[in-house]
Amino acid sequence: MKLNPAKTLLALFVLTTAAFAADQFQIDPVHSSANFTVRHMMISNVNGRFTDISGTITYDDADVTKSSVTAVIKTASVNTDNSGRDKDLRSARFFDVDKYPEMTFNSKRIEKRGGQLVAIGTLTIKNVSKEVEVPFEISKGKTPMGVRVGVSAALKINRQDFGVSFNATLDGGGLVVSDDVKIELNVEGVIPQLKK
Repeated sequence: MKLNPAKTLLALFVLTTAAFAADQFQIDPVHSSANFTVRHMMISNVNGRFTDISGTITYDDADVTKSSVTAVIKTASVNTDNSGRDKDLRSARFFDVDKYPEMTFNSKRIEKRGGQLVAIGTLTIKNVSKEVEVPFEISKGKTPMGVRVGVSAALKINRQDFGVSFNATLDGGGLVVSDDVKIELNVEGVIPQLKK
């Protein structure tokens, strides 16, 4: 079979262009946060956050559905601005950080649903993996610190599904800590060689 040089060059050009269509960004922990909210004693919301987050965002300008994200959160970095509560959350009653030092999210695909982008992927907490859907917004731009992307996302999970199961009931009924947890992610990514 004789190769056509012109077609071969065109194919190489297309493949090369496709390879460079997506930019890879490292999550910048200084400008990123993973926040959560739970209902306390059925009367108020308590907020917390994880301060150690890392990972990679691959962003395709031409087709955002070809983008992807992997994220790792160190469970010991939980912070609710109360040292006693934080110690309890790190214990075996909740996150058991010595045994399960990380929680992770790995996207499988990105979908467009009307004007909404949704990342479908695997969330793993305490070695329990579940598929979740994460609606998100993403933007990209040049900054004094190089080209960056920003991602904002929110979802709700049931902590019981992931083995974070300790709880106590109130005398009048209801839970001391709600099973439902609202999660809000605000992540900034930077191309590694441009990071300052």
